[in-house]
Amino acid sequence: MDATSVRTAAEAKALVEERGLSHVKLGIVDLDGVIRGKYLARDKFVGALEAGFSFCDIVFGWDSNDQMYDNGAFTGWHTAFPDATARIDPSTCRNVPTEGNMLFFLGEFEGTAAALCPRRLLRRVIDRAEGMGFSPSVAAEFEFFVFDETPHSVREKGFRGLRNLTPGWFGYSMLRASVESEFHRSLLKLCNEMDMPVEGLHTETGPGVLEAAIQYTDALAAADRAVLFKTFSKVWAERQGKMLTFMAKWSNTYPGQSGHLHLSLRDRDGKPVFYQGGRPGDMSDIMRWFVGGQQALLPELLAMVASTVNSYSRLIPGFWAPTDATWGIENRTCALRVIPGKPSSQRVEYRVAAADINPYLAIAAALGSGLWGIEHRIEPDEPITGNAYERKHPPERAFPRTLSEAADRLVASQAARNLFGDVFVDHYAMTRQWEEREFRKAITDWELARYFEII
Repeated sequence: MDATSVRTAAEAKALVEERGLSHVKLGIVDLDGVIRGKYLARDKFVGALEAGFSFCDIVFGWDSNDQMYDNGAFTGWHTAFPDATARIDPSTCRNVPTEGNMLFFLGEFEGTAAALCPRRLLRRVIDRAEGMGFSPSVAAEFEFFVFDETPHSVREKGFRGLRNLTPGWFGYSMLRASVESEFHRSLLKLCNEMDMPVEGLHTETGPGVLEAAIQYTDALAAADRAVLFKTFSKVWAERQGKMLTFMAKWSNTYPGQSGHLHLSLRDRDGKPVFYQGGRPGDMSDIMRWFVGGQQALLPELLAMVASTVNSYSRLIPGFWAPTDATWGIENRTCALRVIPGKPSSQRVEYRVAAADINPYLAIAAALGSGLWGIEHRIEPDEPITGNAYERKHPPERAFPRTLSEAADRLVASQAARNLFGDVFVDHYAMTRQWEEREFRKAITDWELARYFEII
């Protein structure tokens, strides 16, 4: 039996026994999109397939640097960080090519912790879509920089003077891709073996930067693929003495790294619903309302998409990232790009997302806001033609400029509370406010150079 064909607990158990594994790799995704996990003994794994397993709820009580939030209500010192109940999804079974015949599975939280679990949050949005008669498809594409460095060397260098895989600005380079063909082809092989197939891989503009477009699938599987790609591509690189970064913007000199999402809907019969020929952009009413909802809620939900302090360094004019909730037809200067085509390829590209996204939360925001638009028949503004950066946009289309401001907008959003629940909105906004406060404690190189001597 192949790992990617597993769908049931019985099949998962049979494959583990067939391979004679003593342990299985198990992961669960936190609010920052980081896979937390462990090796689980075979007998314990088999029991967990049926009855679930326990996982400390501290994953909702600390940040990406394992520092505990100082004012969380859901968990903390006041609750003594108890275990939460989680379950294994057998259909997420993957081979781990870097570990022989090892298998990997994703889990998700149940019970009260389900309100905060990113994978369960996306499930609830997908359930909303299905209740409206729609089946969502999503594809993610990521830009990332590759370095001839290790986790030790980057720290020894203070993250300065890093050696990129290749020099210069050379987008779509056949030269670079051919010289580094072993690197490229081994990444493609890894992705195929882990059921996160890449439709396109090419160099982007900047030294050592690549873009990978992951093949589209249903929304939950697309998020799984995106999360696994971000983690296991880094594992694969570090085992070769290299490093990848998915930061939104790691350097003042180069453009940021995108994590664009492509979304479409089908009806219960599998028919695409975004296409209607003879209209502007071949957009059906459903697609127009979907885009209208995304545009209207982008400023309110931005914290779920631009989720780090660093995210806001990318959202500046002139660096291929949007600065306002704009949309256009085949317009890459906008936050939302409608891509016309055949009925099966008609879609909207959610260009505000960067490579640092938590895929579950970003897809939930992109999909949920579109569904909200359909429910309320929200009409978008007139599409932008030409350079969106040169236009003056209404104040309500302006993005929050900091993570803290974005968290405030999320807390105040009634649409967000309707889509994602009060427990998630309040807790998640708290974690983003914490992230901003931690950043404010740092003394930057810019401040030292600006003020050390002169002031």
